[in-house]
Amino acid sequence: MTTTGNGPQDAATTTPRAAAPVSVDTRSAEAPTASTSTPALLRTAAELDALPRPAGAERVVVMTMGALHEGHATLVRAAREAAGPDGQVVVTVFVNPLQFGEAADLDRYPRTLDADLATAADAGADAVFAPGVDEVYPGGEPQVRITAGPMGERLEGASRPGHFDGMLTVVAKLLHLTRPDEALYGQKDAQQLALIRRMVRDLNFPVRITGVPTVRDADGLALSSRNRFLSPQERHTALALSHALFAARDRLAAQQALHERALATAPGSGADRAAGLNRLGEARAAADAQAVALARPNGAPAAVRATARAILDEAAARDRHPLVLDYLALVDPADFTEIPDDRESGEAILAVAARVGETRLIDNIPLTFGALT
Repeated sequence: MTTTGNGPQDAATTTPRAAAPVSVDTRSAEAPTASTSTPALLRTAAELDALPRPAGAERVVVMTMGALHEGHATLVRAAREAAGPDGQVVVTVFVNPLQFGEAADLDRYPRTLDADLATAADAGADAVFAPGVDEVYPGGEPQVRITAGPMGERLEGASRPGHFDGMLTVVAKLLHLTRPDEALYGQKDAQQLALIRRMVRDLNFPVRITGVPTVRDADGLALSSRNRFLSPQERHTALALSHALFAARDRLAAQQALHERALATAPGSGADRAAGLNRLGEARAAADAQAVALARPNGAPAAVRATARAILDEAAARDRHPLVLDYLALVDPADFTEIPDDRESGEAILAVAARVGETRLIDNIPLTFGALT
């Protein structure tokens, strides 16, 4: 998912790195070989401060809350590639209490540090910073926090009040503590990534923020530490999230391709364009071509929403293990406001959140309107 705005990126951001669409080994032959030695385990800010920085090379950081899976491993491998063989990759593992609305959710979050160390080592990390809560918040919950502002009150912020304030506060602290040249974050958490980029730009943090595309299982489900809580039947229902996003993306691509071909086939009236398609033997497409060619291409946002909604509604109507939709939103990556139905061009993010059983899941996909016109 891309989370950059419609305009040029500021100096603190970079173009998202490429990643495989499914959770397979994404290491390429050209990528630096990952270290298989155990990374240094650092528990305190003093130990982190004593970690020697690479001379003439960069430190790249990946921030996590632990319970590492292939999505995290992809981030670490991308960090290893960005840092190069002489650079340094630091992975942080910290379950931030400020991001949880209920104590039960905080207690339920999996802690798997030994497995996390092995995953980090296999992916090429040089050090893992895994502080305790008292180390990060020595005086208890901080009185001064980063405020996410209006963007942080939309979508995830509306469903989880205060979540993004807590997220930005800990990210700011960890950026100060780790002092990286570059920090990588997954695009599955698109609103989080957008807010981190905004904070870094607005508050002049001296770091590059890079997004890494969402990693998915072979069935399309976005990798998440929460997936382990899904029963097989619930997982089947949860696939509606990615199916809805992919169907909407395909609908947009088909609509834009049809509009482009209708315009290119014959420069005359809409009927002439439809006839042109007929002459090419595309009789079924010709029926839609006239309407598409005569209309301005401003129905795409509505079509995208409707396509995704139909699949989600079907999953919500199941007798067993239904999907409970939180939101489906087509938003501007710059500020996460809703895209109007008359939008003809530009970047967008189609985002969805839903609960299946007791597990809340999020997913999103980047879209580009007017790509072919």
